[in-house]
Amino acid sequence: MVNLIWVGLALIGIVFAMLNGTMAEVNKAVFEGAKEAVTICIGLISVLVFWLGLMKIAEKSGLLFKLSQIFKPIVTKLFPEVPADHPAMGYILSNMMANVFGLGNAATPLGIKAMEQLKKLNHDKDKASRSMVTFLAINTSSITLIPTTVIAIRMTYGAENPTDIIGTTLLATFCSTVFAIFIDRYFYYRKKRRGGF
Repeated sequence: MVNLIWVGLALIGIVFAMLNGTMAEVNKAVFEGAKEAVTICIGLISVLVFWLGLMKIAEKSGLLFKLSQIFKPIVTKLFPEVPADHPAMGYILSNMMANVFGLGNAATPLGIKAMEQLKKLNHDKDKASRSMVTFLAINTSSITLIPTTVIAIRMTYGAENPTDIIGTTLLATFCSTVFAIFIDRYFYYRKKRRGGF
């Protein structure tokens, strides 16, 4: 469906440009946009490779494991149905650590693996379990200490101080995560009172 929407928008734009005689501007925008996309990608690749390298060092040195152990008591309370030694818990913690460091691209495969494991715990049902809903809410909001992708984009566009958004990003993502957990729990307990679980 989304593909059809994008194709429809593109066709409407082209037809509108043809009727108004602005095809030259559309062609210019297409080529400049493509050039800019490549520039942004190269900027993102360099920063992501750097942070992924640091994450690998943190993993090999045991720092990532120690950080995961700090968060484990909190995460086990958020996911009471998931056994502490289950592979899903490891993927959830790894996904959260990647998100904390603003590595959304690295967090995505870990999140998919976590969902696969949570689905197995849910006996492969098509309906999402409580843990799956909670994980999705936390993963979407995710507390971020270092927004590497945004910093990379700001560096690409020549921001004077690309890292000056760290404080506001931390505050915004902290608030979004707290509210995501609150809303998740509110609807869970409301459904539980009505006999949904």
